[in-house]
Amino acid sequence: MQPVKQLWAPWRHAFVAGPRPTRCIFCAAKHPRLDRASHVVVRARHAFGMLNRYPYSTGHVLVAPYRHVARLEALRLQEWQDIWALAAELIKRLKREVRPHGLNVGMNLGRAAGAGIVGHLHLHIVPRWSGDTNFMPVLAGTKVMPQSLEQLFKVLRRRSASSQAAS
Repeated sequence: MQPVKQLWAPWRHAFVAGPRPTRCIFCAAKHPRLDRASHVVVRARHAFGMLNRYPYSTGHVLVAPYRHVARLEALRLQEWQDIWALAAELIKRLKREVRPHGLNVGMNLGRAAGAGIVGHLHLHIVPRWSGDTNFMPVLAGTKVMPQSLEQLFKVLRRRSASSQAAS
């Protein structure tokens, strides 16, 4: 029998045991000067995309409107357009840089639907790999993240700067 190996994910402890933010994380990330601290990788006029600080898998990004709005039906046309345009751009980047086998894309609307931040709707883009639901989440309640948020931020942000320069 192989000895049991330790997996350390100390960043996860802040989410599990730490205090919940008192301020909306999306409203706090609105200003471009906070892009690095908030892990914002792409911006449009009415929405932006940021890395999830507590991802389900490597490359988990969130796309949100700048406006603090909870109901999907309350989105303005321009917000809809920017959210989906950014989603398409982020999916391209993720496919190129992270190379997932598939992606989950969706919203959790309301606490009963699993929304962790109820007042500011946001779209999840979650990269997936064949067999990524292995024994770790089932037995240990742990997922293995093979890339740090800082590394992923640099890769996805670099693509943003080069694609904007080409425009």
